[in-house]
Amino acid sequence: MNSATVSAELGLRLVVPDRTTVPLLAGLSYTAGDPYAIRMAFHVGNDEPVEWIFARELLTVGIVRRVGDGDVQVWPARADGERTLHISLTSPFGQALFEVPLAPLTEFLHRTYELVPAGRETDFMDLDAELSNMLWSS
Repeated sequence: MNSATVSAELGLRLVVPDRTTVPLLAGLSYTAGDPYAIRMAFHVGNDEPVEWIFARELLTVGIVRRVGDGDVQVWPARADGERTLHISLTSPFGQALFEVPLAPLTEFLHRTYELVPAGRETDFMDLDAELSNMLWSS
């Protein structure tokens, strides 16, 4: 299994109900050993980061059109003349809308595709280990 990783810190904005924004920092992480997933850890206060896992393709497609069902939706937008990506997250604890600056996100995504090209994800997975984990973990 390949353990190469791409990571980045990303400044983004939480959109609050009156449509003002609160700046936040998120850590992005992508590992070739889990080639379909991007982990985003939101740093909120002094607590442990809140981590969400996104399909890499979801963030990629969301750059050009609205995508996602249920808990995670992503779509292109503009904020203060800047191209952004909106990410809407819903959980049993509430809903949050984030504005993500497009340039640093696309740079991060580009680096993930350099590491694991689109359509080649299964080349980087240990399918036997994944099946074993699923069969023996229950």
